[in-house]
Amino acid sequence: MAETVEGKPTADTAKRGGAMIVVSLMAGYSVVYMDKSMISLAIMPIGKQFGLDTGQTGLIMSFFFLGYALMQIPCGWLADRIGAKKVLVGSLAFIAVFAFLFGAMGGLILFIVMRFCMGLGHGGYPPSVTKSIAENFPLKKRTFVQSLILSTSGIGGILAFTLGGVLVDKNWRLAYAVLGALYLVSVILIWFFVPSHGGAAEEERKAQAEAQAGNTEAAKADAPKASFKDVIKNRNVIVLFIAMLFINVMLYGQMSWMPTYIKTTFALSTTKAALVLAFNSIFTMLATIFSGSLLSKLFLGRERMAIIGSCLITAVLIVVFIFVGKSSLVISMVLLALMSLVSMFAFTGIFTWPHKIMNAEIIGSSIAVINTGGTIGGFLAPTILGNMVKSAGGSFTGAFLFIAAMTVLCALVVLFVKPELTTAGK
Repeated sequence: MAETVEGKPTADTAKRGGAMIVVSLMAGYSVVYMDKSMISLAIMPIGKQFGLDTGQTGLIMSFFFLGYALMQIPCGWLADRIGAKKVLVGSLAFIAVFAFLFGAMGGLILFIVMRFCMGLGHGGYPPSVTKSIAENFPLKKRTFVQSLILSTSGIGGILAFTLGGVLVDKNWRLAYAVLGALYLVSVILIWFFVPSHGGAAEEERKAQAEAQAGNTEAAKADAPKASFKDVIKNRNVIVLFIAMLFINVMLYGQMSWMPTYIKTTFALSTTKAALVLAFNSIFTMLATIFSGSLLSKLFLGRERMAIIGSCLITAVLIVVFIFVGKSSLVISMVLLALMSLVSMFAFTGIFTWPHKIMNAEIIGSSIAVINTGGTIGGFLAPTILGNMVKSAGGSFTGAFLFIAAMTVLCALVVLFVKPELTTAGK
């Protein structure tokens, strides 16, 4: 039983509880990111076994993001209304079922349907995680906690390119059976360690949020919740939606096709190509962790400058990677690591910025809308790049120049964010 003082948890107990919430959410996100990365390895033996070209395998990867995009906004709205925990558990359990089914299927249409359904489940996780952070952590800690949880993109990548790589090399169907089991483990962790909020607990959270924001007007505690219409009328939500779309075309374009590019360019086995990308995932993880600290301290109030600068540097690195990196695997690995460090700083900046410029009452719905832009980018990237590679006879040059251009567009869009607009509908 938790230790209490006058009916309230002690500071040590609260810290332990907060740590377990973070660990549980990170575990779920690690499997989510493992799933997103592992398909880029599994698609190679799947394509070979079923005679699929890059345009067709691109469709399998893209339809995952279509399902993802469709469910982001409804699940964000649901998390705001019924609480994060129910959406978290339901989303992960749903994905687990279709992960098992994907590993049992055969044929282009069935693969597309299964990945689409897995995407539907994925759509509920990011907004409900963000809502859970808003429910369980004070305002000043939310950016750091969010960036810490986002660092699981690197952990998930490491899992995908080590454990996943070995399993895919042995039997891609086995890899998805193991993935489904890991989703179920995540469901158990969240069920036991992430609290539910409602009733008196919800009122207490509102009071704490108001105190942290310096709001002393008690009447605002009873103010009606902003509607979803208010959310989509918010200028910053729409601008960040577009920015996230562009940056995710770049990120998921890389994620989807980098294993194929590394394997074919340097004539590596699937396992060796996976190990190269696992090494790179370490930098992705470190970049996301340190991004939170930098954005909370060094770049506090200067998020726009940080995001624009990192986007432009990323675009330059992509161009250098495609023209210079192919001369040496070592040079490619160094450039890829730099790309990961800088691009994840930009992504983290965009994803965590809403915590600073938007109301906690609409954060779930806001993140859902913004991240829907990202998932649309994820839907477009695999198919567009796959067809560009197919049209170029297997060359990746045009495809990589395209994602560099998308990164520059992201930088330009961020110019239109107005941080001073903190309420819905302005």
